Amino acid sequence: MRRIYMDANATTPVLPEVFEAMRPFFTDAFGNASSIHQHGQHARTAVERAREQVAALLHCRPTEIVFTSGGTESDNTAIFGILRPGDHLITSSIEHHAVLHAAQKAQERGIEVTFLPVSSGGLVDPFDVYRALKPRTKLISVMMANNETGVIQPVEQIGRIAAEAEVSFHTDAVQAAGKISIDVSAIGCHLLSLSGHKLHAPQGIGVLYVRRGTRFEPLVFGGAHERQRRAGTENVPGIVGLGKAAEIALAGLSDGAVEAIGLRRDRLEDGLLGAIDECVVNGAGQPRVPNTTNICFRHLEGEALVIALDLKGLAVSGGSACSSGSTEPSHVLKAMGLSLADARASLRFSLSKLNTDADVDYSLEIVPAAVARLRELSPIYKKVMAEAAK
Repeated sequence: MRRIYMDANATTPVLPEVFEAMRPFFTDAFGNASSIHQHGQHARTAVERAREQVAALLHCRPTEIVFTSGGTESDNTAIFGILRPGDHLITSSIEHHAVLHAAQKAQERGIEVTFLPVSSGGLVDPFDVYRALKPRTKLISVMMANNETGVIQPVEQIGRIAAEAEVSFHTDAVQAAGKISIDVSAIGCHLLSLSGHKLHAPQGIGVLYVRRGTRFEPLVFGGAHERQRRAGTENVPGIVGLGKAAEIALAGLSDGAVEAIGLRRDRLEDGLLGAIDECVVNGAGQPRVPNTTNICFRHLEGEALVIALDLKGLAVSGGSACSSGSTEPSHVLKAMGLSLADARASLRFSLSKLNTDADVDYSLEIVPAAVARLRELSPIYKKVMAEAAK
């Protein structure tokens, strides 16, 4: 059976070029990057080269890059590294759970948290950020692009608000990196999170950008690794892979690769909307990363559609991979005002550079057919259609 993967926002496969860059550091070049002998120094050189590659993607200094185990650790470090009991945090209601659950834990530790609402299109209003400021506000954390809808948040405006208020600003850019251009100076953020496995690097490696001069408490203690900002022996193969992936991602922003993904996403989206009734895009009309579309197929259960499509060879998602198995509908879609039924009927299609035009063609063939079959079994859909026929 033909298999098509359109769940890149959950994870991406390691590109062959990335794997080849990593390969020597599992075997021959296995040194500890903290050792002073040649084995160690060879590893250190590779780590610093990767640091430069990631810095180029973010348009920052290499010394501002801290390697972590992934986006979750980076988000947690940004929050708990800045805040203390009595401080105030401003975040949004549509953040990834790595931020939301950390914020909830921060509340238990005596930190006040304001969870901002979003519009029906999934956008945070910068004026809401401004109005939420308090004398004790120490951190604003608003994601750059939502992992479920792909909607891009007004982070530059929020960055200016943070600067005027002299408040630290963190943005989770896990779903933005490699899909849109990122310039930390233009954004005005003090901290930024990135995860390797969302841009064709391996799982288990990430980055926390920390603007020079930003004071924070490390989350992990031990050795003096990462300039005493994150203890633990460096994951050299993972770091090398992330560096190579960042280099490829940066090139993709100018060589047409990202644009091609956007064209395929648009063709998929337009084709599904044209072929299926009672079908809408969540976040339509808002700026979105080019690879993501979140579509509500009304009057059916999204989980059933995910399974039906998987049986036909197409892998998509009902929402965030971190919420897989949850019986609750997406907190993002609920925050956007969707009914529980519509939230449960929504699926995310997220493409990567490995998807082809043929993948889109096949998806346009099987998705409408699967939706039609499931609706035939839905008493709700039958009732709606009967009432519409009157």
